Amino acid sequence: MLKTEEELLKKLSIADLERANAYAKDLGRGLQIVRSFPQGVTIFGSARLSQDDKYCKLAYNLGKRLAENGHAVITGGGPGIMEAASHGAYEIGGRTIGLNITLAHEQFPNPYLTDCLTFEYFFARKVSLAMAAKVFAFFPGGFGTMDELSEILCLMQEKKMPRMPVFLVGESYWKGFDKVIGKMLALKLINAKDTAIFEITNDIEKVVEAANKIGHPKVSENFYDGFREASALV
Repeated sequence: MLKTEEELLKKLSIADLERANAYAKDLGRGLQIVRSFPQGVTIFGSARLSQDDKYCKLAYNLGKRLAENGHAVITGGGPGIMEAASHGAYEIGGRTIGLNITLAHEQFPNPYLTDCLTFEYFFARKVSLAMAAKVFAFFPGGFGTMDELSEILCLMQEKKMPRMPVFLVGESYWKGFDKVIGKMLALKLINAKDTAIFEITNDIEKVVEAANKIGHPKVSENFYDGFREASALV
């Protein structure tokens, strides 16, 4: 049994150390760009939807409304929902940050980004997308969107990250998810208070109002600064 960190490091191979260094480098670059702008609204959603899709049109309008109110729009930087939200904000001179990632298909930076960074690792990108946000908006998406949503809900549930407004935009799409949540509740897999972590809505103004209520943090401030996760409070 390993007793000290020094003993653990001695057990690591060169490949392990190189891998750990690559992870740290990717995360460090992400946190560097996050620290270059005030926390804004992170918008998630499918890269596969066309710009004339109803959800992309809704994302475009949300991006525009957020920029009109002075909020940065943060996305994964790709096409689909991400492009639509970025486009809406970009058209009126808003700041649009794209935290992209190298994928085998469909992921390339959209042309409406004022700032862009490409990641190699999903976890580093997800940390950066979360730390960049004061409000979250989830539009319809696939496995990636569901991965990001479930992790954020879990971290807030377990008090591993600050509690922030989470909106699932598109009532007809998210009603199936809501039914699953109801089954979890019925089986006592979650508590009733956990269902209050997110809100399903068609009204993008709720997202804008939540961002306005929080206001505009300084670039030098972040809600994670000084945050102590639940395990540290025991």
